[in-house]
Amino acid sequence: MPPRPSYVAFAALAVCLLFFLLRPSGTVSVTSSYYRDVFGAPRSLRTWLSDEEARYAVAVRERQGLITKWGPTDAAVDPYPTHGEFYTIWDFFIPAFQCPHRVQRVGTLGDGGKWVCGLDRVAKQDKCVIYSFGINGESSFEAALLQRAPGCEIWGYDYSVNSFGPEINDVPELRSRAHFESWALGGTDAHGEYDNPKYWTLDSLMKLNGHTFIDILKIDIEGGEFDALASFLTARAPGHVFSNDVLPVGQLQLEIHAREGREHFDYFAKWWAALEAAGLRPFWTEPNLVYINLVRGVRPELAEYSFINIRGDHALVNEAFN
Repeated sequence: MPPRPSYVAFAALAVCLLFFLLRPSGTVSVTSSYYRDVFGAPRSLRTWLSDEEARYAVAVRERQGLITKWGPTDAAVDPYPTHGEFYTIWDFFIPAFQCPHRVQRVGTLGDGGKWVCGLDRVAKQDKCVIYSFGINGESSFEAALLQRAPGCEIWGYDYSVNSFGPEINDVPELRSRAHFESWALGGTDAHGEYDNPKYWTLDSLMKLNGHTFIDILKIDIEGGEFDALASFLTARAPGHVFSNDVLPVGQLQLEIHAREGREHFDYFAKWWAALEAAGLRPFWTEPNLVYINLVRGVRPELAEYSFINIRGDHALVNEAFN
């Protein structure tokens, strides 16, 4: 017996519906409009950055809404609430900007590795500059960068150790492109004869080394990042020595230690806003679960962030580096 027309029509309708649901579409339905369409490709790098900036503005507005809900002022927000509230300080500062290039983890799994945007583009340059603050005897991240980018050199600083880790020190080719000093990064200079440890600002180190731009900047200095970056940003504010200068950094890999008073929401939000005002946009984050596992009972005070600088003319934002 031939199939009834109604069955055939139903089957055809079901096939059409299935095809419609599974087809690659130019639009993806998501709850927040700042997420990138995973199927669509931007017309140009400039267009991509412009689109992402518009989406990031939505995230900033949503942040303000969350502050109003749990505050309603910055000063009233508890960074680590203990009375049943469903948030931590990190939920206000999400990586809502999508890097327009390949994002990959560089270095060891677990503590030590970092997420990097567009390493292939950075590696194509004849020369590039990497700064790393906070070595602590483990240099898998720095070694992997040097291996992938033969034109790069790295300047490392950590007053608690005397050298890079074995990942660089035991490999002559890498060691020849690595420079290390047992100095600390700070918000002010204090590196006289009797200063111990010796503190240098980032601008002073760049001047000392003859650098005008840092392609990749890694900072993991146990809370010192707040003063060090505030000083670096303030120097480029109106009326200061480098006013009107674009931040001379391509991307920033940063571990944030929100504790010892730095977690107070009004302070943290103002510091974060200065990063954003300088053109830095977070494209990745992950909590430091190793810290929580090692030190049982602590609050989730540490988080890794990666930022792209959307301004300037560097490898990540210039079409010429394709």
